[in-house]
Amino acid sequence: MVRIALLSDNHSYYGKEIGENLLDIDEIWHAGDIGSFESLDELKKFGPVKGVYGNIDDAAMRSEYPENLIWNVGNIKIIMTHIGGYPGKYNKRVAQLIREHKPNVFICGHSHICKIIPDKINNLLHLNPGAYGFHGFHQMRTFLKFDIKEDKIVNMRVVELGLRVRLN
Repeated sequence: MVRIALLSDNHSYYGKEIGENLLDIDEIWHAGDIGSFESLDELKKFGPVKGVYGNIDDAAMRSEYPENLIWNVGNIKIIMTHIGGYPGKYNKRVAQLIREHKPNVFICGHSHICKIIPDKINNLLHLNPGAYGFHGFHQMRTFLKFDIKEDKIVNMRVVELGLRVRLN
């Protein structure tokens, strides 16, 4: 079994509440808008990080992380990119990737809205972990945790880190 934390859109933010929720994971997947290598260094204390760059990431981040990642965990094929859309409204680039590679899971960020959507047309699971940083319009800061066990995704859960706007 592999225990995954799926993150996105931290925009350089790292806080102890994130680390407290990563103590039981094996891998961290980041769907872009990382913002800083310092925030990644903090995440790497909890496990290896696979990631893609997002639209706010600079040239240095883009030289370290690709636009798309395509890999397998067991028999589960995964595509991850930052800007992708969602079932029925994928952008042209992502629709082509999905047709070509036929993934079981498609992951993106960018919208800052947590989504877990079965895509019955493409026979895949669409995942967007939302945003765990404070920059953006989202209300709740979120990420996803799940396990991959015997070629299945199990124990999917949304982790809520609190409101984006701090109330006094």
